[in-house]
Amino acid sequence: MELPKLKILDEKHKILHTTSKEVTFPVDKDTQKLCYDMIKYLEMSQDEKIAEKYNLRAGMGLAFIQLGIPKRIFVIANEMDDGTFDEHIIINPKIVSQSEEMIYVGEGEGCLSVNREVEGIVPRNARINLEYYDFEGNKKTIRAREDLSVAFQHEIDHLNGILFVDRIDKKNPYKDQDKMREL
Repeated sequence: MELPKLKILDEKHKILHTTSKEVTFPVDKDTQKLCYDMIKYLEMSQDEKIAEKYNLRAGMGLAFIQLGIPKRIFVIANEMDDGTFDEHIIINPKIVSQSEEMIYVGEGEGCLSVNREVEGIVPRNARINLEYYDFEGNKKTIRAREDLSVAFQHEIDHLNGILFVDRIDKKNPYKDQDKMREL
């Protein structure tokens, strides 16, 4: 299996702090292929042998803006307990509701565009309901909880020009940790 050739931008790149544009439908074949290449890349990055061979950091999600393309699209490849992947292609997403309960990733969030250790926690909603579209422009909804909820919120932030490091309180990186549940 060959690793898709993707150039993931580093956090220093200015485009990562811009807002991505809405996508029009139907989505063209090149954009669809790129979505599948991104998913393949993420799945390969989560395989220890392949990750070591290609010197990859494991990633669960990737937004088009991270490739320098300001379109409101992201993909998620969430490895399940049985080794298969729960794959999502999300276009023009909108959070329509969210839980009051807040969570954070205990070991800290990571990002394929942030190539350094980052101290601190990112407050996220434990559950969200998301509206989005498929390649043909059909409206879909999904309820995400726990890890998937965090991943969706992280990628939506990308579409809005926000990196997870922007959400960490600079003066108090673990602010309100006692008011949230750790994942």
